[in-house]
Amino acid sequence: MTDPQSDLFEMRRLESLSNTIFGVAMTLLAYDLPKPNFAQLPGWTELAHTYSGRLAGLVLSFIIAGVFWISHHRRLARQPFGSRFIVILNLFFLLSIVLLPVTNGLYGSYRLSSAVAVLYGVHLTIIAALNAALWWLALPGARSAEIVGAVFPVIVFVPGIAIAAFSPDYVQYFWMLGFGGFLARRWVRPAPAKAAEKIPQ
Repeated sequence: MTDPQSDLFEMRRLESLSNTIFGVAMTLLAYDLPKPNFAQLPGWTELAHTYSGRLAGLVLSFIIAGVFWISHHRRLARQPFGSRFIVILNLFFLLSIVLLPVTNGLYGSYRLSSAVAVLYGVHLTIIAALNAALWWLALPGARSAEIVGAVFPVIVFVPGIAIAAFSPDYVQYFWMLGFGGFLARRWVRPAPAKAAEKIPQ
């Protein structure tokens, strides 16, 4: 008989590719850090002026990439096989991760620019939306804690785009709320079933 899974793609192979992509993208985040040649020994003021903005953007992007890497692997563990459409959508998700060093470099250099902040916010929203869509397809018909945790960053990043347009210097603190997806997932997780009550003698 024909194996019903013969037309499906083994997601473990995609997991190997995603590990490489996430690893390279997260490493390249540090590529745009300045490599200044100070005329004299720098003090704390010079170091803060040179690195503070870009380092803050790097840390934010690294944490975001790490959060989505965890979510991605949790999803693949629950979806051992996928259709061609699922695989293509996963590749678009990985493409959005590949582009993260590009928008991070822009944001680290020009984070006070509303246009750059909006572009970075749109990119974060696309990553979160693709991740949420993949979770929805991996658990069809379910309203699980995993889906709530995946949708939560989208709810945060969408209004973050508007905030970035008017307050690019403060929006990074609002984006941090996107990490609340972990808390949201735990909050909606069903409590463990209580032990059955003893039947009275």
